[in-house]
Amino acid sequence: MPEEGKITVFLLDDHEVVRRGVHELLSVEDDIEVVGEAGTAEEALARIPATRPDVAVLDVRLPDGSGVEVCREIRSRDASVKCLMLTSFADDEALFDAIMAGASGYVLKAIRGHELLTAVRDVAAGKSLLDPVATARVLERLRDGGNPPRGDERLANLTKQERRILDLIGEGLTNREIGERLHLAEKTIKNYVSGLLSKLGMQRRAQAAAYVARMGVEGPGRGRE
Repeated sequence: MPEEGKITVFLLDDHEVVRRGVHELLSVEDDIEVVGEAGTAEEALARIPATRPDVAVLDVRLPDGSGVEVCREIRSRDASVKCLMLTSFADDEALFDAIMAGASGYVLKAIRGHELLTAVRDVAAGKSLLDPVATARVLERLRDGGNPPRGDERLANLTKQERRILDLIGEGLTNREIGERLHLAEKTIKNYVSGLLSKLGMQRRAQAAAYVARMGVEGPGRGRE
């Protein structure tokens, strides 16, 4: 069992050397305890719920997926787990995805040791570490992306339920949260999301969220039955 008052941390990185280095850096601190590690998204999704860390430090790029997807899935199960994304690349798209997934922070692996310690402590305390300059750049890009016409025929192809779900995606809700809002099973929502993404010609829900932001969607239920 973790010691009382310690910040518990789970590490996800496919590079063992990086993972060991971060583990050693954190472990020597009196107020931090590493409670688990994983090298793949699959391992992380199995182990994080069992360890229930205060902070999950997640590598963005993984051999079997993305740390962003791990963040989204974990936070849909347990919103008390704070996620700190750790990556080698300053990528606006990944940053936007991390914001939409509910990450509390996004830092580069070039970060200094003491800065990472501060980041873990700040995230554990409920602070956001999403760089304001980078975040502003992402939002600026969304604003400048061009507004599709209000009568975009892709929206007309959505049913009322799909349009309602699209609006909720735009609010940043997870499939589970949407299911609770609409009194539907999470699996049913997942099927709806797949269908509406296909109709919109999109691959990921983050694209749909960005689309809603650009459209300035006025409200649900404007599609056809």
